[in-house]
Amino acid sequence: MNIKHSKYKNTGILFELLVRQITADTLDGKDSQASKILKEYFVKTELGREYKLYETLFKKTSITETKADITISTLLESSKSLNRSALKKQKYNLISEIKKHYDVTKFFSHKLPHYKVQAAFYTLIESFSQKTTQNAQQVIDNKITILEHLTAAPVSEEKVKENVIKEFQEYDKDLRTLTYRVLLNKFNDKYENLLEGQKEILKELINSIDNTPRLKEFHNTKVSEIKTELTELNKNVTDKVTKIKIEEVIKMLPELGKTSKIKDDDLTNLLQYYDLIEELKNANVQVQA
Repeated sequence: MNIKHSKYKNTGILFELLVRQITADTLDGKDSQASKILKEYFVKTELGREYKLYETLFKKTSITETKADITISTLLESSKSLNRSALKKQKYNLISEIKKHYDVTKFFSHKLPHYKVQAAFYTLIESFSQKTTQNAQQVIDNKITILEHLTAAPVSEEKVKENVIKEFQEYDKDLRTLTYRVLLNKFNDKYENLLEGQKEILKELINSIDNTPRLKEFHNTKVSEIKTELTELNKNVTDKVTKIKIEEVIKMLPELGKTSKIKDDDLTNLLQYYDLIEELKNANVQVQA
């Protein structure tokens, strides 16, 4: 799942824009409504608690990569204790209040120096608060953005990838099951009904997402099973052209060698072969009938 950033929901951005508005109102000699809004929504509230996470993040600069990684992990862990429903309600009310007193388009038009880092942190918090499939590459990209901000130095993408994979390995059983369900639902939405063989492939893909050797072994086992089943079913095919085509399909199903890298396509392509097997089974049933 790809988390979409929204500046209207980003607590760090909302706070900074209110502070800027207070400054602008003061310079214009106005009684700042932004000041009243800030006190109402950020003092002893869930919004205030979440803002403290942003504040902590931006207080840390030019630290080592190890300390930066610990900082991110600690802040994300702390974010899990926030009351998400209260946060959602407070953000909705906050935006409504801003709309009452200011031109929203103008209010949100200011360019912020750390917008990219704030967006990355917001997206990470949302990713870790939702029990849904995470987009690993998005998590990696966001962590790199924050790490580079904290360390004031370039960060190795490969090292971040390793850390993200370790985090995915630590998913508890319930989350893995939920992730599997989400994938099944998405696949079902597209193909209506999954065959048992297809379900097995998706389940293995989730359970072994961090185990390449196991996935490769599973892939090769399935290739062998599919070849055997197609060969047996092809014996009952009477049309010569169809028979030749199936033989060609069987030849196009190679097992992966020791040095070959398994790709997402290798497993997802297997799903289509189960559709072919099902079609051949149905065709044989109709012929026998």
